[in-house]
Amino acid sequence: MIDSDDLMSGEAIIEIVENQLAENNPPRVKETLMRLMLEGVEREEAIQYIACVLCVELLDVLNHQTAFNEQRYNTNLDALPEMPWAEDL
Repeated sequence: MIDSDDLMSGEAIIEIVENQLAENNPPRVKETLMRLMLEGVEREEAIQYIACVLCVELLDVLNHQTAFNEQRYNTNLDALPEMPWAEDL
């Protein structure tokens, strides 16, 4: 279980990604991991890329008090390993 105080810690974010993979929810996370690994990215690095995308979504939820935007999450996952949103942070 993830404590709310640790939500934005790197370990907590990685745990969330690993849980998404284990539960195949959303499916795009596992698809992205497989795609990145087929492109030659090591699993650990691919998980870190996915965690970056998750952080973008979580920050938006926290900063704007909005719901998690799965469509945007999927779009950003599809862009990996490029991170076009990084300029906006």
